[in-house]
Amino acid sequence: MLDGKRKSMQPMGERLGVDYQQLQQFVSSSFWPVEPVRAVLAARAVDLVRPDAWVIDDTGFAKDGSASPGVARQYSGTLGRIGNCQIAVSVNAVTDAASCPLNCRLFLPESWNDACAETDRDAERIRARRQRARIPDTVRHRAKWELALDMLDELAVRGQQPPLVCADAGYGQISRFRSALTGRGIPYVVAVMSSTSLHPEEAVPALMDYTGRGPRP
Repeated sequence: MLDGKRKSMQPMGERLGVDYQQLQQFVSSSFWPVEPVRAVLAARAVDLVRPDAWVIDDTGFAKDGSASPGVARQYSGTLGRIGNCQIAVSVNAVTDAASCPLNCRLFLPESWNDACAETDRDAERIRARRQRARIPDTVRHRAKWELALDMLDELAVRGQQPPLVCADAGYGQISRFRSALTGRGIPYVVAVMSSTSLHPEEAVPALMDYTGRGPRP
């Protein structure tokens, strides 16, 4: 977090006055809880930014290989196309002039979840891949909107509530996501697809009569 453009281990070690190989080992191999650090940063960010809203979004990180946790061929708004990348879902405090992430989660595609494998051979291959990437057995594939709700709940436990949640259609078109926000008492403004159906609030659902031909309505 110090000044300096290059964030690789050797220049950071030089700025800190420590052996960069030891720093590499600490970052890549040591076990330490990230949640308390994120809690402090989120509290400071909210006090400083004084957000008008919290924005839920995801960001892609392009990758060349297949070993990084969660990497897969998937759509990335950062890339503007489908590419080999990791995806991180984040909750960000925003105003017209500033923004700061309050929480984030790595999205794990189904291709990284052996429970989603079609064959035993595929499941074994995925388990070996997860082990090499040191992914805990408790971490499984979850939809991006579910990760977003987890983060909102985690922030709520810390006493932080959004003044308003905003999200693009990737989240807004999920009715279960919108209903979950309503159930939590969180106001929101989200985008939806042009094909999204709607009805007046007073409308009463009714089942159409079956004609006897084709699938039941």
